[in-house]
Amino acid sequence: MTRGHPMSQHFITIDEPHGPTPPRGFALWALGFRPFYLLASVFAALSIALWAMQFSGWLGTAHLKGPAWHAHEMLFGFTLAVVTGFLFTAGRNWTGQPTPTGLPLALLAMLWLAGRVLVLTPWGWGAAIVNVGFTLSVAVALARPLLASRNRRNYFFIGLLVGMAAAQLAFHLVQLGVLQWPAWVGLQLGLDMLLLIIAVMTGRVLPMFTNNGVPGAGARASPLIEKLAVFLLIALLAIDALQLPGHFIGVLTLAAGAAHLARWVLWKPWTTLRAPLVWVLHAAYVWLPAHLFLRACAAWGWLPASAAIHALTVGAAGGLIIGMMTRTALGHTARPLRAGRLEVACYLLVLGAAPVRVFVPLAAPVWTAHALLLSALLWSTGFALYAIGYGALLTRPRLDGKPG
Repeated sequence: MTRGHPMSQHFITIDEPHGPTPPRGFALWALGFRPFYLLASVFAALSIALWAMQFSGWLGTAHLKGPAWHAHEMLFGFTLAVVTGFLFTAGRNWTGQPTPTGLPLALLAMLWLAGRVLVLTPWGWGAAIVNVGFTLSVAVALARPLLASRNRRNYFFIGLLVGMAAAQLAFHLVQLGVLQWPAWVGLQLGLDMLLLIIAVMTGRVLPMFTNNGVPGAGARASPLIEKLAVFLLIALLAIDALQLPGHFIGVLTLAAGAAHLARWVLWKPWTTLRAPLVWVLHAAYVWLPAHLFLRACAAWGWLPASAAIHALTVGAAGGLIIGMMTRTALGHTARPLRAGRLEVACYLLVLGAAPVRVFVPLAAPVWTAHALLLSALLWSTGFALYAIGYGALLTRPRLDGKPG
C-alpha cells in the first residue's frame, strides 16, 4: 500500500519494541543477595506453619523446641541469611574483589538450609556443627576480599561474624548440656552483635539514602554522636558478656537510647514521607532506640524483657531487612529505585507486626495470644509477598546485562 492511498487509513501498524531485549537465563547464583534474600523471605513466610508443627507435637524430637527454636532461628537463621546476602553484595562493591558466586555460593546456601533442617531433628551435634560452620564460612568468604584489598574500614564485620559464631556455639553447647551457662547468654550476645551491625550499617547509608532520595532533606551526622552511639553499644556487649548486674545495663541502655534517638533526628526522617524506599528505613531505625529504652525498663524490672527483644528483632531488624531487601534487589538488578504498591504493602505489613507484638501485650496482657498470632500473620504475609513478587527478579539476570 503506497503512502496516501485511501485504503491505508484502515491498516493498523504495530511498532517494533524499542531498546535491547532483557537478557534471559538463570542468575540465582550470580551474587550473594539473590539466594539468601529468597531463602530468608520464604523461611519467614513459613514461620507460622513451623510454629504450628511445634505446638502440634509433630516435631517433638527436635533438637530445638518452642521459644529456643524461635529465638535461634530468627536470629541465627533468618537474620543471618539476610546479613550474609547483604555483606557478600556490598563486599564486592567495597573492595572490587569477587565474593562467592556460582557453586561456592550454592554450597553456602545449602549449608544454611541444612542448618534449618537439622535443628528440627534429634541430631543436636550435627545442628551445632553445621550452623556454626556456616557462620564461620561466611566470615572467611568475606575476609578474603577485604584482606586482599586491605579494606580495613570493614574488618569490623569479620570480627562480628566470628563473634556471632561464638555466640551461636555457646547457645548450642548450653542446649546440649556441655556448657553450664544461663540459656539466654548466647542469644543475648548474638542480639548485641546484631544491634552493632544495624547501627554501623545504617550510620553509613541512611543519611546518604535520605539526601539522595529526598533532595534538600539536609540529613547530617554528628561525628561525636556517631562515635558515642557505637561506643555505648560495644560497652553493652561487654557488660552482657561479663553478666554484670541489671542496674549497669539500665543506665547504659538509657544513655545509648538517647544517643541513637539524637542520631535519628539528625537524619531528618520527617522529610522522607513521600519516598517509601527511604521512610521504611527511618520507620525501622526508630525501633532501635525504642529497644534500648525498653531494655532499660526491663533491667529495672518495670517491663518483661520480651518487649525489648521484639522491638529489636521485629521492629528494627525486620523493618530494615524488608527495606534493604527491596532496595538492594532493585538496584543490583538494574531496575529503577522506586517502590510500588507491592513494596509499600510489604513495608506496612512487616512494620505493622512490631507494635502489635511489643505494645499490645504490655497494654492488655489478656490479648497476648491474639497479639502474637496477628503479629506473626502480618510478618509472614509481608515476607510472603516479597518472595512472590521478587522471586523472578532474584533469579533472572540484570536488565543491563552486567554481572551480578
